[in-house]
Amino acid sequence: MLEKILKGSFNEATTYDRAELNSKIVHIGFGAFHRGHQAVYNDITNQLSDEKWGISEINMFGASDLMTSLQQQNNLFTVVETSKAAVNTRLVRTIVDSIHTPSTGIDKAIEKLVEPQVAIVSMTITEKGYCADPQSRTIDLTNNLIKHDLENATSPQSAIGLITEALRIRRDKGLQPFSIMSCDNIPENGALTKGVIVEFARQLDDQLGAWIESNVTFPSTMVDRIVPAMTEEEFDTIERHTGYRDPCGIICEDFRQWVIEDNFVAGRPEWEKAGAMLVNDVLPYEEMKLRMLNGSHSFLAYNGSLAGYEYIYQCMEDGVFKSVTKKLMVEEQGRSLNPALEIDLEEYAQLLLERFSNPNIKHKTHQIAMDGSQKLPQRALDPFLTLQERGVVPKIQPLIIAGWMHYLLNSDESMREIHDPLAPTFKDIMTLINDKSNIANRFLDIESVFGSHGKMNTQLIDEVLNAFNKINDLGIKKTIESLA
Repeated sequence: MLEKILKGSFNEATTYDRAELNSKIVHIGFGAFHRGHQAVYNDITNQLSDEKWGISEINMFGASDLMTSLQQQNNLFTVVETSKAAVNTRLVRTIVDSIHTPSTGIDKAIEKLVEPQVAIVSMTITEKGYCADPQSRTIDLTNNLIKHDLENATSPQSAIGLITEALRIRRDKGLQPFSIMSCDNIPENGALTKGVIVEFARQLDDQLGAWIESNVTFPSTMVDRIVPAMTEEEFDTIERHTGYRDPCGIICEDFRQWVIEDNFVAGRPEWEKAGAMLVNDVLPYEEMKLRMLNGSHSFLAYNGSLAGYEYIYQCMEDGVFKSVTKKLMVEEQGRSLNPALEIDLEEYAQLLLERFSNPNIKHKTHQIAMDGSQKLPQRALDPFLTLQERGVVPKIQPLIIAGWMHYLLNSDESMREIHDPLAPTFKDIMTLINDKSNIANRFLDIESVFGSHGKMNTQLIDEVLNAFNKINDLGIKKTIESLA
């Protein structure tokens, strides 16, 4: 496998001496997004900087195939970047080693995190990996992984437990702490990460929690690149362009953006040389991306799926869907942003629509629809509440929530698996209640998703239920047409 990837055809490949790499970054969650985003930035940075930062990878869940293939390729992998008109192939060389804890045991991961040179621990573990309540953003002590780790702190099963145990050992050995950097699509992801780790540590040892709070930094980030889940068709594309069917390869769009809070306790790579923005406050950029891009993605994922579209680009080929998506971005999600953020909303919305329209990016609506209970608070509820405070009554935003409800109902009726931490709750509601409107009301009652707003905020309830009933009575396409 190593010989095959080295013989591959690549437009871009860095030339720095990999023998200089030191695993100063440990990343948890070697998924497609990390491969297409942070790893690419780091690889380019190593080419342009004197100091080389290698990345050690840890996967705590899933099969071992990906990590086994990566190791057989000497930790090299392929990234194919596509626009509507061009294709760029890249060989990424920044990975030093990898660990699959279900195969090796958690001790190997702990040992890696305790190595003295480790300065940054980064994560792409999805919203549910933080084991936090989506509404309160505090650690969920009823989470099964957290319950296990509180009773078995030296053999953790969650990323939160793993990092905390490594920090405890570093403190006890007198080693320098590292910074913990979330790269997930969560508002103020640094603050969330700090909150759950400090509280978890305090549950074990109040002094450990205090030490982490005082000595560890948690820089927030905003990450942006569309990286669909891989299918056989995508692997065919990689082989066609490079000559090698890389099992670790990914396909992504040519656009990438990374905004990072410059708050690192033990140094960082010069990521700005690869185009990253280092800022004091990431929040305005996070809100812009989460609401205008991710919120619109969720709108298309649920409602596009209801309309029979498998991919996001197909939604954009429907002129009515495209028009309503732009209205959502500019007239509603965009108006919920911080006014101090100087941005041309029309221009940004047009850029997003062009990215969504790329037929070379096969981003499945069902992929984006996963884990809706973890995504809706920041993508749909928060902007609705902001507009409500500003005296604006949104008409398209409620369709994100209403479309989600119908998506769940359709999943249940078609026997399609619901991928969500709250799937058992949804199924219980749909099993116990026959009337769809009553089911919608019960969905709104789920406090971990909607807080008290699903029971007390009459404007939210009315707008969501009106949208829900409209879809039920007219169908999704006529509902969308009525908003165009």
